[in-house]
Amino acid sequence: MIAGAAALAALAFALFLFTLVETRRIERRFPPVGELVDASSGAIHVVERAPDGRERGAVALIHGASGNFADMSVALADRLAALGFRVFSLDRPGHGWSARLPSRASSPERQAEAVREALARRGVSRAIVVVHSLAGVLGLAMALNAPEFVRGLALLSPVSHPWPGGVAWYYTLAASRALGPAFRRLVVLPAGLAAMRVGVRSVFDPDPPPPDYVEKTRLPLVLRPLHFKANAEDVVDAEAHVAALCPRYVEIGAPTAIVTGDRDSVVYAAIHSVGCARDIPGATLTWLAGVGHAPHHSAPESVVAAILEVEARARRREAPASIAAASPPA
Repeated sequence: MIAGAAALAALAFALFLFTLVETRRIERRFPPVGELVDASSGAIHVVERAPDGRERGAVALIHGASGNFADMSVALADRLAALGFRVFSLDRPGHGWSARLPSRASSPERQAEAVREALARRGVSRAIVVVHSLAGVLGLAMALNAPEFVRGLALLSPVSHPWPGGVAWYYTLAASRALGPAFRRLVVLPAGLAAMRVGVRSVFDPDPPPPDYVEKTRLPLVLRPLHFKANAEDVVDAEAHVAALCPRYVEIGAPTAIVTGDRDSVVYAAIHSVGCARDIPGATLTWLAGVGHAPHHSAPESVVAAILEVEARARRREAPASIAAASPPA
């Protein structure tokens, strides 16, 4: 028994040491590449791509679960900048290199305010907000609570409504106050590295992942203990947040476009995307045939078209106000 306990302690120490060393190695491989913008709740990592030619407005790209700014940026930033947009890709609070909000900060409303504040400090007063997956509820919260900021909203395979079945067991365990610290420091990183490519394939299925997706999107950052804790809390707490917010979606006034794959096996498109199209006044829904959970990678042209649709609708709404402002008083 003593020998068994000693062997178990040695294994735990080895796993702890591996996580410590590998975390530092991952952070050296994927350092911050943007600006750490001070916000009242902590620094937000913001990566800006300047427009090619004359600027036509700002776009904010906000990633979903298990990611960081690069997931959205590598798929969309250059395409949008080539069309004249000033593009901001962000790490959500607690993800990538952004600070976590104080306490258990899974609230999409608090995260949305931190993101909006960081963008305001970069001189952005209005933006088309593009959100993927779990960030869907952040974008919806921003459209509800800061309508003057959200010029338009593009929801890509969003999470937005209560769903059956709960979440994966490892998120619940990782978010646990009792067992979470040991699980995150001993198990998550070695197991995550071993399973990462299989997990990526499941997100893109039936499409293949883009070449070098793991490296280009800096995906190993999520396996760091504190990042994975934030990710797990966001996932575990999401259903309570969407249950509280979804009755308010009828209040959203921003032009909204929803893009989803008909082969999405990660979120229930028939619940979330269809629910958003039903609940948000004037929202449009585009179904992409044969596309999984990552339409921004699998069908970027369709996503860009949806963003341009949102911008066109925003321009039509803004035109009467511009004419009125330019008219001399009677």
